[in-house]
Amino acid sequence: MINVVEWTRLEPWRVARARTDRDETVIVKWSGPHAARTHSEEWRLRTEVAALRFLAEDLGVRLAPRVLAEDLAGGQVELQDLAGGQVELQDLAGGQVVLEGMAGGRVVLEDLAPRTALDGLLRRDGAPAHAARLAAFARARGELGAVTAGHASLYYRRRGALGPVEPAADLLGHVGRLRRSGVPEAGVLGVPVEGGVERELGAALDELAEPGAFLVLSNGDPEANNVLVHEGGVADARLIDFEFAGYRHALHDAVCLHVPGPAWMWVAAAPGGRGEARGAVENLGEVYRRALAAGVPEAEDERRYGVGLAAACVAYALARLHRLPVLQARPAGDDSRAQLVAALEAAALTADAYRALPRLAGWCRRLGDALRRRWPDADIDVATLAPYTPRRR
Repeated sequence: MINVVEWTRLEPWRVARARTDRDETVIVKWSGPHAARTHSEEWRLRTEVAALRFLAEDLGVRLAPRVLAEDLAGGQVELQDLAGGQVELQDLAGGQVVLEGMAGGRVVLEDLAPRTALDGLLRRDGAPAHAARLAAFARARGELGAVTAGHASLYYRRRGALGPVEPAADLLGHVGRLRRSGVPEAGVLGVPVEGGVERELGAALDELAEPGAFLVLSNGDPEANNVLVHEGGVADARLIDFEFAGYRHALHDAVCLHVPGPAWMWVAAAPGGRGEARGAVENLGEVYRRALAAGVPEAEDERRYGVGLAAACVAYALARLHRLPVLQARPAGDDSRAQLVAALEAAALTADAYRALPRLAGWCRRLGDALRRRWPDADIDVATLAPYTPRRR
């Protein structure tokens, strides 16, 4: 039985760190609305439980927290611990602990403290101070792909036992929108998809939709805020937040090492950049690749890896482009505008580096130029950006 005697909410997330009557700490996570609104609260919680149990219990790997107990019916069933005992959330006086929004279900997870989120360390100290932890992040992402390759049916049996799931939707993710609707924002910017660009875009999306040996489990949000590391000594990285987990092309998980996500203006080594900042990040892509190749030998094929990575980076940048109307409404100088330009340039640079998808790379640059003309405040020189430069909120 797990008896919680006190807890502390970890704002702004629906997460609390709780202390048990055994003087052990656990993490309690409960469901609630998500900004993406693509899946229900119950779907996300079931997905996280399935993915974490799959990793720990089916594959026997320690890349993420273990599930200690779960209540997926929002209070309709008793929580059970790993030994089958009842889990009670109660305070020292014996009263029930009520957490805001817990009606939708909850899960009790292993506490990975004293590890801390990598993004916070990067914001505080910069990339050079945490080169080893960045490498651990890249390695953990590659290892996740390596150990889960070839086990999709096992995962979906476990996930399907908890409720409906669509593997095809997991596979496509944001690529699904591009396949359905194209890139209408490109027409708005006067750089439509046509000719060789259109054919190359189709081939890139086909690569991502048919990953073959590159089909692996992703947590669905492979950014630096979703990896916990030790601040000193050996990083011993652990991946968190598997609410959007699913099997998809492995190179989606490498994009975060090449193209800036929502939190950053730039992540890779800038063209012509020098010094400590460049040294901290310039080999992260290869760290990921070597770790992935341990379970996906096809990652050693330069051409195939390059096409997959370029396709994933371009698809990510184009998916970000759908925010054009939102960014247009923001005031001049808002970092999110320049960030979109940087994402398109970073995708093009990645394609160039692997000599892949040259027409798409050129098209991304033309889209970036069109944004610079539309938003003079976004006319940035990416060569001046240090890796992991935070976006101002």
